[in-house]
Amino acid sequence: MRKFLGSFWVILFISISSYGQNPQLKSGIVFKKLFLDYQSQNGGSISKFNDYRHGFEIGFQRMLTDKVALNIPLRYGVVDSHLDSINCLKKTIASLDAQFQYQFIEPGRKVIPYVLAGLGGVYEEEGEFNLQIPAGLGFYFRLAPNAFVNIQSEFRYSFSEDRNNLQHGIGFTYLLGKVIEDEVKPKTEVKKPDSDNDGIPDELDLCPNAFGSKELNGCPDKDGDGVADYLDKCPEVKGLKEFGGCPDSDNDGISDNEDECPKVAGPASNKGCPVKMEEPKITDTDGDGVEDSKDKCPNEKGSAASMGCPDTDGDGIPDKDDKCPNKPGLKIYYGCPDTDGDGIDDSRDKCPNIAGTVANDGCPEIKKEDKKTLEVAMQAVQFQTGSAVLKSESNIVLTQIADIMSRYPDFNMTISGHTDNTGSASANQTLSEKRAKSCYDYLIKKGVSSVRMSFAGYGESRPISTNDNEKGRSLNRRVEFNLIPRQ
Repeated sequence: MRKFLGSFWVILFISISSYGQNPQLKSGIVFKKLFLDYQSQNGGSISKFNDYRHGFEIGFQRMLTDKVALNIPLRYGVVDSHLDSINCLKKTIASLDAQFQYQFIEPGRKVIPYVLAGLGGVYEEEGEFNLQIPAGLGFYFRLAPNAFVNIQSEFRYSFSEDRNNLQHGIGFTYLLGKVIEDEVKPKTEVKKPDSDNDGIPDELDLCPNAFGSKELNGCPDKDGDGVADYLDKCPEVKGLKEFGGCPDSDNDGISDNEDECPKVAGPASNKGCPVKMEEPKITDTDGDGVEDSKDKCPNEKGSAASMGCPDTDGDGIPDKDDKCPNKPGLKIYYGCPDTDGDGIDDSRDKCPNIAGTVANDGCPEIKKEDKKTLEVAMQAVQFQTGSAVLKSESNIVLTQIADIMSRYPDFNMTISGHTDNTGSASANQTLSEKRAKSCYDYLIKKGVSSVRMSFAGYGESRPISTNDNEKGRSLNRRVEFNLIPRQ
């Protein structure tokens, strides 16, 4: 028994990272050898394998959808009475369940994990009939197109006292009827919304309602001067980027929209008009080699490339026009860089070091399955009654949360503990803080940096359900995990 259970958990660990083909199950029959644990859930020890008893299962399986299966297992076995029994009598039991499996079928998988839940009736010789609710997980290991090795573990909640139990099984599943070919049709790529039909999805389009070019991130440029209309001070006339899209017809360093004499060169001191004098005097007040008439910053030393103005980061954009004067950037972003290349400059990008979407302010979208894991964690993280000591079943979901943190390096996490209103408010406040910290400490052990996390307890102050019944109170006893973009 001990060797079997050791091998069982090794197989489970390996299977989590295994991939193969989609079996496309339809109908089949199931045979299993069972290991019945009625002791550990009723005062015994889960590691005392000698107390496990044996049983057998035969069942029928039918796929209802591509991923949902109905399983009807008929089981027979022998168990001990619970530990409070004087004689610890052996009892013959028989059960019939209706179980639903959700199978995580993906193209290319040979190992198919699944979760299960259902309802069953259990008959005990020299005992009472009772209803039980099974919930658990399992794996199918494909041997042939119609044959699988099946490993499964489930917890069974009984409506009768002292009858909760664990059942583990290993067996064989054989498909009946025709099996669909293994070739999986490639998924049709879902076309992302593109409101203006310019070939750039709305989530990446800076001008989603106006047809534009890829070079300008989806924004139009009527005059074709390389400056998007929403940035172009002269959108109807072709101009120069350094003048915000306006031309300088007389090349006097003053754009036509600011030049009172746009056809004749003149100094800035005379608003772009020539000064009539016999011997024009060239002045350079700041001594930077750019005469005052062409110097946009005549009282500050600059360079000719930046028209006489300071350019601290040397990106060719004067500091006065540079939104990021200390970091070299692009003219299209007014001097700011786009470190992650997602089309959103760093001054507006909440996650500048990792590519994201316009809709999420430059941060990557959190996948639906990761959001679901964080929601499930509220109730999946369990503690010993009245304490902050984590139960072993909490380790799986906390490890999943640690993995999520590694996939989103630009996000931090807040951990908040909550209780129901049983007991005093001060005791509940203290308990909620300790439970939040237990999760915080566990994630640190799993490699999550403490600087990326914070924790707090709120006691009974933030219920999400009623405290008038046990179901509501169980929902209020929770730990919430929230991802927040790092600023």
